Amino acid sequence: MKVVLEHLTKRFPNRNKKIHSEVTAVNDFTFEIPDGKLIGLLGPSGCGKSTTLNLISGLEKPTSGKIYFGEDDVTNMLPENRGIGLVFQNYALYPHLTVLENIMFPLENLRGDKKLTKQVMREMAYETAKLVQIEKYMDRKPSELSGGQQQRVAIARALVKRPSVLLLDEPLSNLDARLRLQTREEIRRIQRETGVTTVFVTHDQEEAMSISDMIVVMKDGIVQQIGKPQDVYDKPVNLFVAKFLGTPPINVFRGRFEGGKLFVGSECILAKEGEKDRPVTVGIRPEGFIPAEDGVFTCDLRSIEVMGRDRSVVASHSECTGAEIRAIVASDCDIPVHNGAVRFNLKSAKVYTFDELS
Repeated sequence: MKVVLEHLTKRFPNRNKKIHSEVTAVNDFTFEIPDGKLIGLLGPSGCGKSTTLNLISGLEKPTSGKIYFGEDDVTNMLPENRGIGLVFQNYALYPHLTVLENIMFPLENLRGDKKLTKQVMREMAYETAKLVQIEKYMDRKPSELSGGQQQRVAIARALVKRPSVLLLDEPLSNLDARLRLQTREEIRRIQRETGVTTVFVTHDQEEAMSISDMIVVMKDGIVQQIGKPQDVYDKPVNLFVAKFLGTPPINVFRGRFEGGKLFVGSECILAKEGEKDRPVTVGIRPEGFIPAEDGVFTCDLRSIEVMGRDRSVVASHSECTGAEIRAIVASDCDIPVHNGAVRFNLKSAKVYTFDELS
């Protein structure tokens, strides 16, 4: 089912009683989530992504704007009538119930013509458990499960009632690194097998980019950019998006356009015909550096870190706005160093300019 958000806005009263202005958590959010797609809501803490999820679920009512599931206006509909499945950050499993009873719980609350027999509920619970690969643990209590297994139980409980929309609020943040990787792959597999429209909230850009069909990058309640993960990474619309996406993060420098050329310090690093002379902020992705004897860009070498298949060249530059520069190069790449300096040529597609001055 497609989900349409039209000019969605949510304001909260300011906790500081002396300040009468309201706090805008979500500001004029308009977006159509296509049917059957997995959308990543991405941004730093406090950017409004969880509030957006709560608005979609019905846990919060918008100050203004509309929410549609398909063609139905659900803006003022109660959460239990929206046909959603919701997975929380802390799993929220019932500790006194078994895995089977936890999964069956949403089905036991169905009333009227939707009410199911005990046998049908058990069959649906086992079918869903098999989907998330926890059918072996149906008689265990949550305390007898690992964190990853508990997360699967929470996902199964959300899926068992066949929701039209699945909402995941930072579901992997309590897991260790290995389990996070494994569980996010499982979430993607489950979403593809069920075909349910899914909204996945996270502050981890690697999570969002690895499993999402599209990502929405937010800052201070305002949508910064929407697109396919690789497109957003390759073509950031502003400095915030460029800095937020990427590990290691993008290297940022003070630069300027002069005579159709891009300068950082005294060095021309790129030809850019048609650009008017002005100061700019220059962003260079770590993978955009190519060590070369006669490179156009000179940096002071600090260290070279071996990372297996890659090496990280750590350097500095007087025009860099950060503490250091990180360039990622292949492990077999020759890195010529002269008098403590390393020179680079640059991949033009990995160099960005922004009029915002960092």
